[in-house]
Formats: sequence, C-alpha cells, structure tokens
Amino acid sequence: MPMPDFTLADFDFDLPAELIAQHPAAERSGSRLLDGTGALPVDRVFRDLPGLLQPGDLMVFNDTKVIKARLLGEKPTGGAVEALVERVLPGTNEVWAHLRASKSPKPGTTVRFADAFDAEVLGRAGAEASLFHLRFPADPFVLLDRHGHVPLPPYITHADAPEDEARYQTVFAAKPGAVAAPTASLHFDEALLAALAARGVRSTRVTLHVGAGTFQPVRVERIAEHRMHSEWFEVGAQAVADIEAARRAGGRIVAAGTTALRALESAARSGTLQPTRGETDLFITPGYLFRVVDLLVTNFHLPRSTLLMLVSAFAGHAHVMALYRHAIEARYRFFSYGDAMLLARR
Repeated sequence: MPMPDFTLADFDFDLPAELIAQHPAAERSGSRLLDGTGALPVDRVFRDLPGLLQPGDLMVFNDTKVIKARLLGEKPTGGAVEALVERVLPGTNEVWAHLRASKSPKPGTTVRFADAFDAEVLGRAGAEASLFHLRFPADPFVLLDRHGHVPLPPYITHADAPEDEARYQTVFAAKPGAVAAPTASLHFDEALLAALAARGVRSTRVTLHVGAGTFQPVRVERIAEHRMHSEWFEVGAQAVADIEAARRAGGRIVAAGTTALRALESAARSGTLQPTRGETDLFITPGYLFRVVDLLVTNFHLPRSTLLMLVSAFAGHAHVMALYRHAIEARYRFFSYGDAMLLARR
C-alpha cells in the first residue's frame, strides 16, 4: 500500500530535454552506471558491474523479445491509421492494439496495413475498452516482423532505423511479445555476461512482456487511485529453483530491470516464491514489502511514473530522488537508451 504522506508531486522532477538519450551508447556495456548502493553516489561504467557483485549472486534477466509492433495503414476512406499492437492473442491470428486515427474505425471495418495486408476490426478490448480487437489474415508475429516498425518510446523523436532494430533488443531476447524493451538489460553484451560468469555470478531467466502502459504517467493525485496496466509474465520452475539454490548458498538476487523485479515479486504475492504464469497488475509503491529481490539494475525513469515509484519503494524515496539530482548534475543520459544505476533494497 502507498504511504499516506506521499503525493504525485513527490515523484516529479525537471529534466533538461538534452539529457533524454535519442540513440544508444556506442557500446552496450560502455554506458555509465551510477552506483547507488551506498550512502553517496559513485560514478562508474556499466562494465564495472561484475566487480560490484559477489560470487554466488544470481542475476535474473527478462528474456522477452520486442516485436515490431508499430504498423502504418489506412481505412477504406483513405484516412491514415497508426497501430501499436499491444498483445498477440495466443493460438489465434488476433491482436489487441492501440489505434490512432482521425475517427475510430467501427467493428467490421477493414484496415489496410503497410499496403500489404488487411486486418478486420472486431471490436474493443482491454481495460476500459481502450484497445481495438483486430483479426490479421495470417500469423501476427510473421506479419509484424515483415511489415512492422520498431516501437520506439514516445520521447525518442527519430523514426526507427536498422540501428534500433538491433539495439532496442537485448542480446538474450528469446520470447516475442513485448512492445517496449526491458531497458536495463540493453546494457549487457556477451563480453559482460562472460565477465559475470567468470566472477561466479550465475543467471536465470523469467519472462514479462512489457506493454505500452509502461510509459504512461500517473494522472491521479492520490497514488492509491491509479489503475495499473496488466502485463503477461512467467516465472518458471527452473528460475524458482535457481533462486532457492542461490539463497541457500548465501547469494543475493539481482534483478536486471524493473520488469524482472515485477515478475519475481508477482510470483511471490502469496508470501512464497512459486512457479507462476498469467497476468500481473502489481503496482509497487513506497511501503511495499519486497520478498525476492536484493539488488536492482535499472535505467532512469520518467517523472510521475509507476517505475519511479517502484525504485523509490525499493531503495528509499529520499535516496532515489537524491540520486536523480546527482544524475542530472553529472549529465547522465536518461530513459530507454540512457545510462543505468545499481540500487540495494532498503
């Protein structure tokens, strides 16, 4: 439950526009890392991470894969339509999507996408019917991969390019379904993964398909009134076994990003971590009791966002806001293509 003395204004900050990273660092592990595990911030480079961890620690990665979820098309009237596919419905050729058009298409309407295929509007779907239910003529994953665009976040101002297709994806992406990258994991490359293994840091995988709602600011002043978007996740038996083994050996659980953390904490809502798959709308705010994660690698998040509330709950509100002030003064790069920080649970 949120602490009663926090308001939305407590999670706001002013960010110079030039600090919003528009392109990734030249090297994944060459980005900056703000070490926030101590009382005072320490400026580091991301490839320093293995030295900040201990043999026996366990890294937990989100192995979701970003799909080329953005489609451009037109209605039979010729009006432009932009779609962002939020979810592919399992075992079907149907999707839920955000649609932008001058006038919302009605059920039965056919939309032509990429001048390549037609999709039928079946109706509305999702929370508060905010999404459109569409039927594609073939496997949506195949059609999106062939005709879609990389769904770059709204604060990245350039059109997607081949660089984005490679870099807005983790090196261990395996399970397609995300419409936004688990951005803390964009900093890991093969050399860094090898350095972690050489250090004695083990790893395991969970899945959370990141939705477009991750970019939505909280618009209600009373945080408890915010309705969290839902995302599909899976924490398998192997991940649970790996975590239990690390715990028995005295190792710490290190989440690579807020999505890995939300998956783990969602699978432990009963009080005990157990294999779980399904939907999660877990909203973590200050006062939340963390059950699984000890350390968190995370990027810098949007003001007034649920993710800023999550990291404040994890590492302490005053501490996190002080780290953000330091990051702005030290000219760190922010958001999806930006730099990262390492936090310890308080």
